[in-house]
Amino acid sequence: MVNNINQLLVQAQTAHDAADWSSLIQYLQQLILGADSEHPEIVKNREYLLSLALSMLEMGDFQQRWEITKVLTNLGNIAIPPLIEILKDEDADEELRWYAARTLGEFKHPDAITSLVELLKNDEDEELKAIAATALGQMGTVAITSLTELLVDEDTRLLAVRSLCCIPQTETIAPLLSVVQDPQPAIRTAAIEALTNFDDERVPPVLLNALDDVAATVRRKAVVGLGFRPNLRQAFDLVTRLQPKLYDINLDVCCAAVVTLSRMDCDEAVKHLFDLLISPQTPITLQLETIRALSWMGTPSSLEYLQTVFEQSTSETVWQEIVTVLGQMQKPQLTTLAAEILLEVLRSQHPATKILNIKSAIALSLGQLGKTHAIEPLISLLADSHTSVRLHAIAALKNLDKQAAYQKLQQLANNAALIPDLQQGIAIALAEW
Repeated sequence: MVNNINQLLVQAQTAHDAADWSSLIQYLQQLILGADSEHPEIVKNREYLLSLALSMLEMGDFQQRWEITKVLTNLGNIAIPPLIEILKDEDADEELRWYAARTLGEFKHPDAITSLVELLKNDEDEELKAIAATALGQMGTVAITSLTELLVDEDTRLLAVRSLCCIPQTETIAPLLSVVQDPQPAIRTAAIEALTNFDDERVPPVLLNALDDVAATVRRKAVVGLGFRPNLRQAFDLVTRLQPKLYDINLDVCCAAVVTLSRMDCDEAVKHLFDLLISPQTPITLQLETIRALSWMGTPSSLEYLQTVFEQSTSETVWQEIVTVLGQMQKPQLTTLAAEILLEVLRSQHPATKILNIKSAIALSLGQLGKTHAIEPLISLLADSHTSVRLHAIAALKNLDKQAAYQKLQQLANNAALIPDLQQGIAIALAEW
């Protein structure tokens, strides 16, 4: 065993002297990350191994530096002082300092915390400070006290909040609550976003209050956060509180409100989304988001509202989106209703059926819904003069009951009473089969 370790030590030194960094990493990993890393011979040479690893960190490329950080963390606390020195050296390579900060974040040690906090306070490199903030966040609970102290200083408050956001511990709730009214919108936004991760009674009132924040980013985070708390719908009358956000001056807030209301799982929310969808003032982007939300809700009433919108709308984009989402229904009771809506569109000769892309989309959706009573209507589409519609109808027929569809086509192929276009379409379908 000792001979093997000594051999690896010699090989590591040889690789170092030859600047063979790839080999050096392998030898160091075997020595420090292997099963024998606590062998007395390795422990005795730990300072020597540290010097080799630091050389690797200084001279290696990006990937090699990434790999050597694992070695440094496994060397233990002896790696902290030299990493701090690198971090403090403003003349050092920027990427090297980046790795030093990242590696210090792996040590839940007071000295590592202090060095990272000092960097946040004094360094002017914003990118490096962001990395230090992330590293502090990764330390977890042990860093909360230091980060809370940084909230006092306006210059370090935002980075401190972002660090606290990375710590999913209830101990961060109190310091985050202390900055939800901060003058800086970025700080309020980060704090609100972090608080949404906690199922704590102190959080919902803060989110509700943030719905009326002057900053759109804050309002949006509050809306999104409430979407994860549908269990509070009745207690806080969330549907009523969220409904005005559907008409917010900021489109991102509106879209977030649509998604959040779709999670409330109640008829009142469905009705609010329908009202938004049929409003002539609703921009097309928001209409599409609302159509998707109604389909996600997956209730008979939400699909019936989509049918009503389809009948009332004059927008080809809206028609196309509704046909698409209807084809994505999966619950048995909804697939039947969705298929009936699409078949009614075909039967009624809705203006949408005159549009090539929409007619093709109807065929595709009927095929996805898997209802065999759609076979005959799909065969009727084979009479269409457009190749795309025919091909989509053939694909849909194959996706339903393939054998039944084929038999029906064979029967009709011998029917001389069919119009020529349909006869030709059936012949093409049988050839495609």
